[in-house]
Amino acid sequence: MTPADWTSWPSREALARDNRAHSRTVIAWSVRAGLLTLMLWGTFTGGLFGPWEIVVGVLGVLGCGLLAVAFFRTSLENRLWPSLGLLVLLMLAAFGAQQAGAAVPAAVLWCGCAVTALERLPLSAAVPSTAVALGAYALVNTDDWLTTAVTTAGLCLAGYVLRLDAEARGSAQRLLAQERAARVAEAETAALDERSRIAREIHDVLAHSLSAQLVHLEAARLLIEREPAGQFRDQVLQRVVAARSMAREGLAETRQALSALRGEVTPVEDFLRQLVAGEPAEVRVEGEQRSLTAEASQTVRRVAQEAVTNVRKHAPGARVLIRLEYLPQGIALDVTDSGGRGSGGDLAVSGSGYGLLGMRERAELLGGTLEAGPGEEGFVVSLRVPA
Repeated sequence: MTPADWTSWPSREALARDNRAHSRTVIAWSVRAGLLTLMLWGTFTGGLFGPWEIVVGVLGVLGCGLLAVAFFRTSLENRLWPSLGLLVLLMLAAFGAQQAGAAVPAAVLWCGCAVTALERLPLSAAVPSTAVALGAYALVNTDDWLTTAVTTAGLCLAGYVLRLDAEARGSAQRLLAQERAARVAEAETAALDERSRIAREIHDVLAHSLSAQLVHLEAARLLIEREPAGQFRDQVLQRVVAARSMAREGLAETRQALSALRGEVTPVEDFLRQLVAGEPAEVRVEGEQRSLTAEASQTVRRVAQEAVTNVRKHAPGARVLIRLEYLPQGIALDVTDSGGRGSGGDLAVSGSGYGLLGMRERAELLGGTLEAGPGEEGFVVSLRVPA
Protein backbone atom coordinates (compact mmCIF):
# COMPACT_ATOMS: atom_id res chain seq x y z
CA MET A 1 0.00 0.00 0.00
CA THR A 2 1.53 3.32 -1.11
CA PRO A 3 1.43 6.60 0.86
CA ALA A 4 -1.06 7.94 -1.67
CA ASP A 5 -3.48 5.17 -0.70
CA TRP A 6 -3.50 6.49 2.86
CA THR A 7 -4.19 10.12 1.95
CA SER A 8 -6.53 9.73 -1.03
CA TRP A 9 -10.31 9.86 -0.76
CA PRO A 10 -12.58 7.20 -2.21
CA SER A 11 -13.71 8.13 -5.71
CA ARG A 12 -16.74 10.34 -6.13
CA GLU A 13 -18.58 7.51 -7.91
CA ALA A 14 -18.00 5.32 -4.86
CA LEU A 15 -19.23 7.98 -2.42
CA ALA A 16 -22.18 9.30 -4.43
CA ARG A 17 -23.91 6.00 -5.25
CA ASP A 18 -25.88 7.74 -8.00
CA ASN A 19 -26.15 4.69 -10.22
CA ARG A 20 -27.28 2.27 -7.52
CA ALA A 21 -30.32 0.26 -8.60
CA HIS A 22 -33.64 1.59 -7.33
CA SER A 23 -34.64 -1.77 -5.90
CA ARG A 24 -31.37 -2.02 -3.97
CA THR A 25 -31.86 1.47 -2.55
CA VAL A 26 -35.43 0.69 -1.45
CA ILE A 27 -34.37 -2.55 0.22
CA ALA A 28 -31.44 -0.87 2.01
CA TRP A 29 -33.53 1.97 3.41
CA SER A 30 -36.37 -0.39 4.36
CA VAL A 31 -33.96 -2.56 6.35
CA ARG A 32 -32.46 0.49 8.06
CA ALA A 33 -35.87 1.90 8.95
CA GLY A 34 -37.02 -1.45 10.32
CA LEU A 35 -33.92 -1.97 12.46
CA LEU A 36 -34.06 1.60 13.77
CA THR A 37 -37.72 1.21 14.69
CA LEU A 38 -37.08 -2.05 16.54
CA MET A 39 -34.11 -0.57 18.36
CA LEU A 40 -35.99 2.53 19.51
CA TRP A 41 -39.05 0.52 20.46
CA GLY A 42 -36.98 -1.84 22.59
CA THR A 43 -35.12 1.06 24.20
CA PHE A 44 -38.03 3.36 25.05
CA THR A 45 -40.61 0.75 26.05
CA GLY A 46 -38.55 -0.94 28.72
CA GLY A 47 -39.79 1.36 31.49
CA LEU A 48 -36.42 3.03 32.03
CA PHE A 49 -37.46 6.40 30.61
CA GLY A 50 -40.27 8.79 31.35
CA PRO A 51 -42.36 10.68 28.76
CA TRP A 52 -40.11 13.74 28.65
CA GLU A 53 -37.00 11.59 28.46
CA ILE A 54 -38.53 9.72 25.52
CA VAL A 55 -39.22 13.03 23.76
CA VAL A 56 -35.63 14.13 24.33
CA GLY A 57 -34.42 10.75 23.07
CA VAL A 58 -36.48 11.01 19.87
CA LEU A 59 -35.15 14.52 19.25
CA GLY A 60 -31.64 13.20 19.82
CA VAL A 61 -32.22 10.47 17.22
CA LEU A 62 -33.43 13.08 14.72
CA GLY A 63 -30.37 15.22 15.46
CA CYS A 64 -28.07 12.25 14.88
CA GLY A 65 -29.84 11.62 11.58
CA LEU A 66 -29.18 15.20 10.50
CA LEU A 67 -25.54 14.91 11.56
CA ALA A 68 -25.21 11.70 9.55
CA VAL A 69 -26.68 13.33 6.44
CA ALA A 70 -24.30 16.28 6.86
CA PHE A 71 -21.38 13.85 7.24
CA PHE A 72 -22.31 12.09 4.01
CA ARG A 73 -22.42 15.43 2.16
CA THR A 74 -19.12 16.77 3.53
CA SER A 75 -17.35 13.49 2.81
CA LEU A 76 -18.79 13.53 -0.72
CA GLU A 77 -17.23 16.99 -1.14
CA ASN A 78 -13.90 15.67 0.28
CA ARG A 79 -13.93 18.14 3.18
CA LEU A 80 -11.85 16.40 5.81
CA TRP A 81 -12.12 18.62 8.90
CA PRO A 82 -15.91 19.18 8.73
CA SER A 83 -16.33 15.43 8.23
CA LEU A 84 -14.18 14.67 11.28
CA GLY A 85 -16.04 17.28 13.32
CA LEU A 86 -19.41 15.73 12.49
CA LEU A 87 -18.02 12.28 13.30
CA VAL A 88 -16.87 13.54 16.72
CA LEU A 89 -20.34 14.96 17.39
CA LEU A 90 -21.90 11.59 16.59
CA MET A 91 -19.47 9.88 18.98
CA LEU A 92 -20.32 12.39 21.70
CA ALA A 93 -24.00 11.66 21.06
CA ALA A 94 -23.23 7.96 21.55
CA PHE A 95 -21.45 8.77 24.82
CA GLY A 96 -24.48 10.78 25.98
CA ALA A 97 -26.82 7.93 25.11
CA GLN A 98 -24.60 5.52 27.07
CA GLN A 99 -24.66 7.81 30.13
CA ALA A 100 -28.45 8.10 29.89
CA GLY A 101 -28.83 4.33 29.93
CA ALA A 102 -29.55 3.75 26.22
CA ALA A 103 -26.77 1.21 25.73
CA VAL A 104 -28.06 -0.28 22.47
CA PRO A 105 -28.38 3.03 20.56
CA ALA A 106 -24.95 4.07 21.88
CA ALA A 107 -23.36 0.84 20.63
CA VAL A 108 -25.06 1.22 17.25
CA LEU A 109 -23.76 4.80 16.95
CA TRP A 110 -20.19 3.83 17.83
CA CYS A 111 -20.19 0.88 15.44
CA GLY A 112 -21.83 2.96 12.70
CA CYS A 113 -19.20 5.68 13.08
CA ALA A 114 -16.41 3.09 12.88
CA VAL A 115 -17.74 1.38 9.74
CA THR A 116 -18.70 4.63 7.97
CA ALA A 117 -15.32 6.24 8.68
CA LEU A 118 -13.53 3.30 7.07
CA GLU A 119 -15.89 3.42 4.11
CA ARG A 120 -15.87 7.17 3.33
CA LEU A 121 -12.74 8.84 4.74
CA PRO A 122 -9.06 8.69 3.72
CA LEU A 123 -7.36 5.83 5.55
CA SER A 124 -5.06 8.26 7.40
CA ALA A 125 -8.15 9.72 9.08
CA ALA A 126 -10.40 6.67 8.95
CA VAL A 127 -8.13 4.33 10.93
CA PRO A 128 -7.76 6.64 14.00
CA SER A 129 -11.48 7.49 13.91
CA THR A 130 -12.41 3.82 13.75
CA ALA A 131 -9.98 3.01 16.56
CA VAL A 132 -11.54 5.66 18.82
CA ALA A 133 -15.10 4.56 18.05
CA LEU A 134 -14.41 0.84 18.53
CA GLY A 135 -12.29 1.54 21.62
CA ALA A 136 -15.21 3.36 23.23
CA TYR A 137 -17.49 0.50 22.24
CA ALA A 138 -15.10 -2.06 23.74
CA LEU A 139 -14.88 -0.14 27.04
CA VAL A 140 -18.64 -0.08 27.63
CA ASN A 141 -19.36 -3.52 26.18
CA THR A 142 -20.31 -6.03 28.89
CA ASP A 143 -19.44 -9.14 26.87
CA ASP A 144 -16.29 -11.15 27.50
CA TRP A 145 -13.09 -9.94 25.95
CA LEU A 146 -13.02 -12.59 23.21
CA THR A 147 -16.48 -11.71 21.97
CA THR A 148 -15.63 -8.02 22.04
CA ALA A 149 -12.40 -8.59 20.12
CA VAL A 150 -14.17 -10.68 17.47
CA THR A 151 -16.91 -8.06 17.14
CA THR A 152 -14.50 -5.16 16.73
CA ALA A 153 -12.41 -7.11 14.22
CA GLY A 154 -15.55 -7.99 12.26
CA LEU A 155 -16.64 -4.35 12.21
CA CYS A 156 -13.22 -3.29 10.91
CA LEU A 157 -13.38 -5.94 8.24
CA ALA A 158 -16.94 -4.94 7.30
CA GLY A 159 -15.98 -1.27 6.95
CA TYR A 160 -12.99 -2.05 4.75
CA VAL A 161 -15.00 -4.49 2.61
CA LEU A 162 -17.66 -1.83 2.10
CA ARG A 163 -14.92 0.57 1.04
CA LEU A 164 -13.51 -1.92 -1.47
CA ASP A 165 -16.99 -2.72 -2.78
CA ALA A 166 -17.77 0.96 -3.27
CA GLU A 167 -14.46 1.50 -5.06
CA ALA A 168 -15.12 -1.49 -7.32
CA ARG A 169 -18.56 -0.15 -8.22
CA GLY A 170 -17.10 3.30 -8.82
CA SER A 171 -14.41 1.88 -11.11
CA ALA A 172 -17.05 -0.08 -13.01
CA GLN A 173 -19.12 3.08 -13.47
CA ARG A 174 -16.10 5.02 -14.73
CA LEU A 175 -15.21 2.24 -17.17
CA LEU A 176 -18.82 2.12 -18.38
CA ALA A 177 -18.87 5.89 -18.89
CA GLN A 178 -15.57 5.74 -20.77
CA GLU A 179 -16.86 2.90 -22.95
CA ARG A 180 -20.02 4.84 -23.77
CA ALA A 181 -17.97 7.93 -24.62
CA ALA A 182 -15.69 5.83 -26.82
CA ARG A 183 -18.69 4.37 -28.64
CA VAL A 184 -20.17 7.82 -29.19
CA ALA A 185 -16.82 9.11 -30.50
CA GLU A 186 -16.52 6.07 -32.75
CA ALA A 187 -20.01 6.62 -34.13
CA GLU A 188 -19.30 10.32 -34.71
CA THR A 189 -16.06 9.45 -36.49
CA ALA A 190 -17.84 6.92 -38.69
CA ALA A 191 -20.57 9.45 -39.50
CA LEU A 192 -17.96 12.10 -40.32
CA ASP A 193 -16.11 9.67 -42.59
CA GLU A 194 -19.33 8.80 -44.39
CA ARG A 195 -20.22 12.46 -44.78
CA SER A 196 -16.78 13.16 -46.18
CA ARG A 197 -17.19 10.33 -48.68
CA ILE A 198 -20.60 11.66 -49.77
CA ALA A 199 -19.16 15.17 -50.02
CA ARG A 200 -16.37 13.92 -52.29
CA GLU A 201 -18.89 12.13 -54.51
CA ILE A 202 -21.07 15.23 -54.76
CA HIS A 203 -18.06 17.42 -55.47
CA ASP A 204 -16.69 15.10 -58.14
CA VAL A 205 -20.03 14.69 -59.94
CA LEU A 206 -22.54 17.45 -59.27
CA ALA A 207 -20.22 20.39 -58.57
CA HIS A 208 -18.06 19.65 -61.63
CA SER A 209 -21.19 19.25 -63.77
CA LEU A 210 -22.64 22.58 -62.63
CA SER A 211 -19.31 24.33 -63.16
CA ALA A 212 -19.17 22.97 -66.73
CA GLN A 213 -22.75 24.10 -67.33
CA LEU A 214 -21.86 27.60 -66.18
CA VAL A 215 -18.96 27.71 -68.63
CA HIS A 216 -21.12 26.53 -71.55
CA LEU A 217 -24.00 28.87 -70.65
CA GLU A 218 -21.65 31.82 -70.44
CA ALA A 219 -20.19 30.90 -73.83
CA ALA A 220 -23.72 30.58 -75.25
CA ARG A 221 -24.63 34.01 -73.88
CA LEU A 222 -21.60 35.60 -75.52
CA LEU A 223 -22.40 33.92 -78.84
CA ILE A 224 -26.07 34.98 -78.72
CA GLU A 225 -25.16 38.57 -77.94
CA ARG A 226 -23.17 38.72 -81.21
CA GLU A 227 -26.27 37.92 -83.24
CA PRO A 228 -28.46 40.71 -84.69
CA ALA A 229 -31.08 41.99 -82.29
CA GLY A 230 -34.54 40.55 -82.65
CA GLN A 231 -37.42 39.12 -80.70
CA PHE A 232 -36.29 35.51 -81.05
CA ARG A 233 -32.72 36.38 -80.14
CA ASP A 234 -33.82 38.33 -77.05
CA GLN A 235 -36.03 35.48 -75.85
CA VAL A 236 -33.23 32.94 -76.21
CA LEU A 237 -30.79 35.27 -74.48
CA GLN A 238 -33.24 35.75 -71.62
CA ARG A 239 -33.60 32.00 -71.18
CA VAL A 240 -29.85 31.44 -71.28
CA VAL A 241 -29.24 34.19 -68.71
CA ALA A 242 -31.93 32.68 -66.46
CA ALA A 243 -30.41 29.21 -66.82
CA ARG A 244 -26.98 30.61 -66.01
CA SER A 245 -28.34 32.25 -62.84
CA MET A 246 -30.01 29.02 -61.80
CA ALA A 247 -26.81 27.06 -62.40
CA ARG A 248 -24.83 29.60 -60.36
CA GLU A 249 -27.32 29.37 -57.48
CA GLY A 250 -27.28 25.58 -57.69
CA LEU A 251 -23.50 25.58 -57.51
CA ALA A 252 -23.59 27.86 -54.48
CA GLU A 253 -26.15 25.58 -52.81
CA THR A 254 -24.03 22.56 -53.61
CA ARG A 255 -20.98 24.16 -52.02
CA GLN A 256 -23.01 24.97 -48.91
CA ALA A 257 -24.22 21.38 -48.73
CA LEU A 258 -20.64 20.15 -49.07
CA SER A 259 -19.53 22.46 -46.27
CA ALA A 260 -22.37 21.19 -44.08
CA LEU A 261 -21.39 17.58 -44.74
CA ARG A 262 -17.79 18.35 -43.80
CA GLY A 263 -18.82 20.35 -40.72
CA GLU A 264 -17.39 23.57 -42.11
CA VAL A 265 -20.56 25.65 -42.24
CA THR A 266 -20.54 29.33 -41.44
CA PRO A 267 -22.58 30.50 -38.43
CA VAL A 268 -26.33 30.62 -39.03
CA GLU A 269 -26.40 34.35 -38.25
CA ASP A 270 -23.89 35.10 -41.01
CA PHE A 271 -25.82 32.96 -43.48
CA LEU A 272 -29.06 34.81 -42.74
CA ARG A 273 -27.40 38.20 -43.22
CA GLN A 274 -25.87 37.06 -46.52
CA LEU A 275 -29.25 35.68 -47.60
CA VAL A 276 -30.93 39.08 -47.44
CA ALA A 277 -27.94 41.26 -48.29
CA GLY A 278 -28.94 44.21 -50.46
CA GLU A 279 -32.67 43.77 -49.71
CA PRO A 280 -35.06 45.66 -47.43
CA ALA A 281 -34.66 43.16 -44.62
CA GLU A 282 -33.64 43.00 -40.97
CA VAL A 283 -32.04 40.12 -39.08
CA ARG A 284 -32.45 39.91 -35.30
CA VAL A 285 -30.60 37.39 -33.14
CA GLU A 286 -31.77 36.83 -29.57
CA GLY A 287 -30.62 34.54 -26.76
CA GLU A 288 -27.18 33.17 -25.96
CA GLN A 289 -25.54 32.10 -29.20
CA ARG A 290 -24.05 28.59 -29.36
CA SER A 291 -23.06 26.02 -31.93
CA LEU A 292 -25.91 23.98 -33.39
CA THR A 293 -26.07 20.43 -34.60
CA ALA A 294 -25.55 19.99 -38.34
CA GLU A 295 -29.17 18.89 -38.82
CA ALA A 296 -30.66 21.83 -36.91
CA SER A 297 -28.36 24.34 -38.62
CA GLN A 298 -29.20 22.99 -42.07
CA THR A 299 -32.92 23.03 -41.32
CA VAL A 300 -32.81 26.66 -40.21
CA ARG A 301 -30.91 27.64 -43.35
CA ARG A 302 -33.27 25.81 -45.71
CA VAL A 303 -36.42 27.17 -44.08
CA ALA A 304 -35.07 30.74 -44.14
CA GLN A 305 -34.05 30.35 -47.76
CA GLU A 306 -37.45 28.96 -48.78
CA ALA A 307 -39.30 31.67 -46.86
CA VAL A 308 -37.27 34.48 -48.41
CA THR A 309 -37.72 32.94 -51.87
CA ASN A 310 -41.47 32.86 -51.34
CA VAL A 311 -41.43 36.53 -50.34
CA ARG A 312 -39.57 37.40 -53.55
CA LYS A 313 -42.08 35.43 -55.62
CA HIS A 314 -45.38 36.34 -53.98
CA ALA A 315 -44.71 39.65 -52.22
CA PRO A 316 -42.08 41.53 -54.24
CA GLY A 317 -40.94 44.70 -52.56
CA ALA A 318 -42.05 43.58 -49.09
CA ARG A 319 -39.82 44.26 -46.12
CA VAL A 320 -38.61 41.07 -44.43
CA LEU A 321 -37.90 40.54 -40.73
CA ILE A 322 -35.89 37.44 -39.80
CA ARG A 323 -35.84 36.69 -36.08
CA LEU A 324 -33.53 33.95 -34.80
CA GLU A 325 -33.85 33.05 -31.11
CA TYR A 326 -31.69 30.61 -29.17
CA LEU A 327 -33.93 28.76 -26.73
CA PRO A 328 -32.70 26.68 -23.76
CA GLN A 329 -33.57 23.41 -25.51
CA GLY A 330 -33.79 24.45 -29.16
CA ILE A 331 -33.86 27.25 -31.66
CA ALA A 332 -36.68 29.33 -33.16
CA LEU A 333 -36.82 31.05 -36.53
CA ASP A 334 -39.53 33.53 -37.58
CA VAL A 335 -39.60 35.02 -41.08
CA THR A 336 -42.19 37.78 -41.46
CA ASP A 337 -42.88 39.99 -44.45
CA SER A 338 -44.83 43.23 -44.53
CA GLY A 339 -46.80 42.34 -47.66
CA GLY A 340 -45.90 43.58 -51.14
CA ARG A 341 -47.19 44.46 -54.54
CA GLY A 342 -47.85 40.80 -55.37
CA SER A 343 -50.48 38.53 -53.92
CA GLY A 344 -49.77 36.08 -51.17
CA GLY A 345 -52.78 33.98 -51.91
CA ASP A 346 -50.74 31.25 -53.58
CA LEU A 347 -49.57 30.11 -50.16
CA ALA A 348 -52.41 28.74 -48.11
CA VAL A 349 -52.52 28.76 -44.37
CA SER A 350 -51.66 25.07 -44.27
CA GLY A 351 -48.44 25.65 -46.16
CA SER A 352 -49.59 23.91 -49.30
CA GLY A 353 -46.56 25.03 -51.31
CA TYR A 354 -44.29 22.06 -51.97
CA GLY A 355 -41.28 23.99 -50.65
CA LEU A 356 -42.84 24.70 -47.27
CA LEU A 357 -44.30 21.21 -47.17
CA GLY A 358 -40.79 19.80 -47.55
CA MET A 359 -39.52 22.14 -44.83
CA ARG A 360 -42.32 21.03 -42.52
CA GLU A 361 -41.35 17.41 -43.06
CA ARG A 362 -37.69 18.27 -42.40
CA ALA A 363 -38.65 19.98 -39.12
CA GLU A 364 -40.82 17.05 -38.00
CA LEU A 365 -37.97 14.62 -38.61
CA LEU A 366 -35.99 16.55 -35.99
CA GLY A 367 -38.91 16.59 -33.57
CA GLY A 368 -39.77 20.23 -34.34
CA THR A 369 -42.64 22.13 -35.90
CA LEU A 370 -43.12 24.54 -38.78
CA GLU A 371 -46.12 26.80 -39.16
CA ALA A 372 -46.85 29.07 -42.12
CA GLY A 373 -49.75 31.43 -42.65
CA PRO A 374 -50.92 35.03 -43.01
CA GLY A 375 -49.80 37.44 -40.32
CA GLU A 376 -50.98 40.93 -39.40
CA GLU A 377 -49.62 42.37 -42.64
CA GLY A 378 -48.05 39.73 -44.83
CA PHE A 379 -46.98 36.10 -44.40
CA VAL A 380 -45.27 34.45 -41.41
CA VAL A 381 -43.15 31.29 -41.32
CA SER A 382 -42.30 29.99 -37.81
CA LEU A 383 -39.86 27.17 -37.18
CA ARG A 384 -39.12 25.47 -33.85
CA VAL A 385 -36.58 22.66 -33.65
CA PRO A 386 -34.59 21.16 -30.79
CA ALA A 387 -30.88 21.92 -30.89
